[in-house]
Amino acid sequence: MGKTRRGAATKLMAIADRHGLPVSATIASGERHEVRLVEQTLQARFTYDAPERLIGDRAYDSAKLEAELASQGIELISPIRRGGSARWPDGRSFRRYKRRWKVERLFAWLLRNRRLTERYERKAANFLGFVLLGCLKILLNHL
Repeated sequence: MGKTRRGAATKLMAIADRHGLPVSATIASGERHEVRLVEQTLQARFTYDAPERLIGDRAYDSAKLEAELASQGIELISPIRRGGSARWPDGRSFRRYKRRWKVERLFAWLLRNRRLTERYERKAANFLGFVLLGCLKILLNHL
């Protein structure tokens, strides 16, 4: 989310389902890489069942992350970055990557709330509470 008045940076991590509705949301320090935050985000999900597939951008191309998710029964779908893993994604599963815009739409819905965009809260727990409240608002609007 970038530099705010309350700190250098805060990362907002979220997982959306196939309709773009939030399944999980968490926050972390802005200095950490997204690959290291995937497990934390999966643990913070609102549902009991883990997702079958996880779609991410080029930053998620990591052999270690792919092996960790495969042990949990989750398929990682991400484009290959230069110098990244040697795997080549299957064409059928990689077509799902086109639906990544639904996650971006979830972030657009969340950041409609000025309180989340500006981050007025000093404490991270309070900010996380407002993020979860924003997710709840999105879920209630789509009932």
